[in-house]
Amino acid sequence: EVQLVQSGGGSVQAGGSLRLTCTVSGFTFDDSPMGWYRQDPRNECKLVSSISTETGTFYADSVKGRFTISLDNAKNTVYLEMNSLKPEDPAMYYCAAVLWTPFMTTAEALGASSYNYWGQGTQVTVSS
Repeated sequence: EVQLVQSGGGSVQAGGSLRLTCTVSGFTFDDSPMGWYRQDPRNECKLVSSISTETGTFYADSVKGRFTISLDNAKNTVYLEMNSLKPEDPAMYYCAAVLWTPFMTTAEALGASSYNYWGQGTQVTVSS
C-alpha cells in the first residue's frame, strides 16, 4: 500500500520559514515527478513545486527564489523548504506521487488529476 505522510507546516509570521516533509512508503522514487501542491481558501489547487530525476525541479513563479524542493532517496522523503513566507502563501499543502509517466514528462504537463497518491495535507498559516 502506498502512503504519503506529511509533517511540518504550522503558523509563522511573514518573512519566516517552514519546512514540509513528505515520507513515502510502498513506492520507490523513479523518474516521475514528485509534486507539492497547495489549495488556497478559494479552493484553487495549484502546483507549487516538483522534482524529477529526468526533468529537474520546477517552481511556480510565486515561490521562485523562496522555496526549495529536495529529495532524499535513502529516506524516501521529499522536502519543501519555504523561506520568506508571505501573506499570500497560506494554504493547505499536499505532496503527490504518480506511479508512471512517459519519458521526460513534467509535473506541469501532468496536472493534479494525473497524480495517483496524495499526502494528508499540511496547513500553512502566515501572519502579517
